[in-house]
Amino acid sequence: MRNSKLFRSVSSVLLAAMLMVVGCMQATAQGFQKEAFPDGSYSPVTNINRNGYPRVLADGSVMFRVNAPQAQKVQIDLCGTKYDMQKSDSGLWFVTTKPQVPGFHYYFLIVDGVSVADPASQSFYGCSRWSSAIEIQETGMDDFEVQNVPRGEVRTVYYFSNVDESWRPLMIYTPAGYNEGNQAYPVVYIQHGGGEDHRGWMEQGRTAQIMDNLIAAGKAVPMIVVSANSNVRSRNGGFGGGYSWQGMQAFRSELIDNVIPFVEKNYRVKKDRKNRAMCGLSMGGGQSFYIGLRDPDVFANVGVFSTGMFGGIQGASRFDLETEVPGILTDTKTFNQQFDVFFMTCGEQDPRIEYTRNIVKKMRDGGVDVRFNSYPGDHEWQVWRKSLHEFAQYLFKQ
Repeated sequence: MRNSKLFRSVSSVLLAAMLMVVGCMQATAQGFQKEAFPDGSYSPVTNINRNGYPRVLADGSVMFRVNAPQAQKVQIDLCGTKYDMQKSDSGLWFVTTKPQVPGFHYYFLIVDGVSVADPASQSFYGCSRWSSAIEIQETGMDDFEVQNVPRGEVRTVYYFSNVDESWRPLMIYTPAGYNEGNQAYPVVYIQHGGGEDHRGWMEQGRTAQIMDNLIAAGKAVPMIVVSANSNVRSRNGGFGGGYSWQGMQAFRSELIDNVIPFVEKNYRVKKDRKNRAMCGLSMGGGQSFYIGLRDPDVFANVGVFSTGMFGGIQGASRFDLETEVPGILTDTKTFNQQFDVFFMTCGEQDPRIEYTRNIVKKMRDGGVDVRFNSYPGDHEWQVWRKSLHEFAQYLFKQ
């Protein structure tokens, strides 16, 4: 047992040392060498060194370079596609990917079989680990960027959870003028997807930039946005989850009994259902569907983005709409009266899209007032940024 522990310890040290060497080589190679990049290429904002690699080419493909002369094999894993890199005589590894769709994409280096974050990129919590990422520009998306407008702020605060009996973080966006004023604001409770946490919407999702620009343009009313970590460990030691009403109970208790009371005690917010919204992506979309639609006394506005609960993912079962949201088809008039905004979205290349369109059609055929939109893209952040961008413009205007 002692030898096994020692082996694991030595292995961890060697791996850490190898990654430090790769990182130093990346920094050295990219920080002190000048070179001519292809015309029309650019360094993405996710790079550590804005004059280095990765490099996005004019057609949206990405050129990677890694300095690892001792490695035997290096790959780039971008959006689940692995690209074998070619080694030069100087020990530099190169590869150019196929063109990528615009947006934010996680990626990894695979060095001699070990998957690691790229030291040349900023890191984000996604895929249930710290991951590298690359941002592919899309024209016309200025609302996703920092602009010369009054800006709010994002703060990280902690509240005590009675569900998993620990202190847990929230990231909270407050609009420009919040600190100087005394008015109360409506609130959006926004949920991340599986493998991410409370940082996702504020960092990868660019929530503050989107809200600042919409509010400054008069397209959205000033509002507070609260991002909680929905990876909740229940008291019995298990994680709440799963696309079912029962599976939502741990996080439902966390949100309704812990998060909302904390926000309403510590921030100037309007405390009625019409001034609360819940939305989320993927796993968070399922949470918003169940909790938002089955708790109309808490929320009058619900956004469901790219959920797999209707189908399109492994493990999704046949979905009975009336069973999961009692009254949605049998007492549709009452259901519609309870919600000011019910909005759904999905990426057009997402495997969930046809299942989502089918369930929206079934709702509409039954008389449910549901708005729907789709955007180019798969199961990724550019789709979800656009979803929030549109959803926010509908809210709190009745």
